[in-house]
Amino acid sequence: MTAFAEYVAARGTSLLRLAHLACGSREEAEDVLQTALERAYRNWNRLRQDADPEPYVRRIIVNTAISRARRRAILRIIPTGALPEVPVAGPDSGVELRQVLADGLRLLPPRQRAVVVLRFWEDLSEAQTAETLGCSVGTVKSQTAKALAKLRGLIVVEEVSSDV
Repeated sequence: MTAFAEYVAARGTSLLRLAHLACGSREEAEDVLQTALERAYRNWNRLRQDADPEPYVRRIIVNTAISRARRRAILRIIPTGALPEVPVAGPDSGVELRQVLADGLRLLPPRQRAVVVLRFWEDLSEAQTAETLGCSVGTVKSQTAKALAKLRGLIVVEEVSSDV
């Protein structure tokens, strides 16, 4: 299993980033990644020697994040966020936009969040995203459109409220 250890050492940080973006919190991302790596380890011998394990592990991460979000919704355990801080005007407006986007990602339904993360952070094509999520390319397109519309609405609201 040295191949698995080498894979985790080489790709662990980017896998954690994917899990963080898919979940919305670092603590949950660490749990999701640990679960995903455990599942990947159990099935590591089934992967072909010449196959790239990345799509397989990504799919496990995304599916685990979606399952956990569904479970939370079913149990009605909805975490409350901290009160927003008043943004400080300055040259770091990119930092504010990044925070708005991160908050917006947390508000998206799990499937839409997964599509946005895979398409724009992981830079996967629509076909690769569809394969990772186990759905059609049309579903990826519609989920992306809905997610981007919701994110655009959040950004406009933020810009209007910061001008007041």
